Amino acid sequence: MTIEQVLEGNVRAAAKLIRRIDDNDPDVIDELSTLYAHTRNAYVIGFTGSPGVGKSTLVDRIIARFRALGNTVGVLAIDPTSPFSGGAILGDRIRMQKHFMDDGVFIRSLATRGKFGGLTRSTADAIVVLDAMGKDVIIVETVGVGQDEIDIVHSAHTTVLVTIPGMGDDIQAIKAGLMEIGDLFVVNKADREGSAKTAREIKSMLSISGDRYNSSGWEPPVILSEAVRDTGVDDVFQAIISHRNFLSGHGKDGLLKRQRSRIRSQLFDLFKETIIDEALSRVGGIDSLEMIVDDIIDRRANPYSASIHLKKKAFGLQRNE
Repeated sequence: MTIEQVLEGNVRAAAKLIRRIDDNDPDVIDELSTLYAHTRNAYVIGFTGSPGVGKSTLVDRIIARFRALGNTVGVLAIDPTSPFSGGAILGDRIRMQKHFMDDGVFIRSLATRGKFGGLTRSTADAIVVLDAMGKDVIIVETVGVGQDEIDIVHSAHTTVLVTIPGMGDDIQAIKAGLMEIGDLFVVNKADREGSAKTAREIKSMLSISGDRYNSSGWEPPVILSEAVRDTGVDDVFQAIISHRNFLSGHGKDGLLKRQRSRIRSQLFDLFKETIIDEALSRVGGIDSLEMIVDDIIDRRANPYSASIHLKKKAFGLQRNE
């Protein structure tokens, strides 16, 4: 695999590099460093929401819209990691299978595993690869559970939060702060009872927790859709385009803020990982930590004093704590 092959859009070369990223191969850093100079051209869209809301079907429909405009599309589907094999559960990707034979579409599943954070690190690196290989649009679909659902806002220019009626997502959204990450909201499977009520509740909550939107000037639309029947998908697509135009239209200030957020998050994650790797090597690695864990379990030590001891050992701190 060569850098030139990826830059030429070679699917096999890009797939191999992303596989190495997913496997935490430390040697990919040199290739990513070279590829980075060839990025900043793709528009990144995040789709998130609880399992079962129909994200993959909706993404499938959105891909078709972009392809009809002649845009090339890269898709990163972030799947749950198997607790047994460590691999990703890829079942939902069959919903996008009609695009697998399209040379203008690249689809890759990533597991949520990762040394220190899963989604943010591996996804950010994979986005670099897809951007460098020339994709016009990159869609990131997350499993929509826990921190990964929040992290998507750091990877995407536009974030689409998908829900369905009857799941109690309104209450969970308030608790998790999810209302503040969406640039548009989709109530999918709108043929179900209560869809209009769910849409009204989302709009009400947006009016309560909308400081982020009020300051930016963007009012997130709430759209009803039935992705399986391809109903309402045009409205979703147009809202995505409108948000992209909105970000670009503010003297590109909005787009620059999103780019700064993405780069800041990526830099901090890389910096933290570098520090943790170095610190682990200085204190004797994972085995040494496991011994301390055993001591804490047996109450021969406590996590507070142990963490201070590790800090001193890792960074040579001599001052009294």
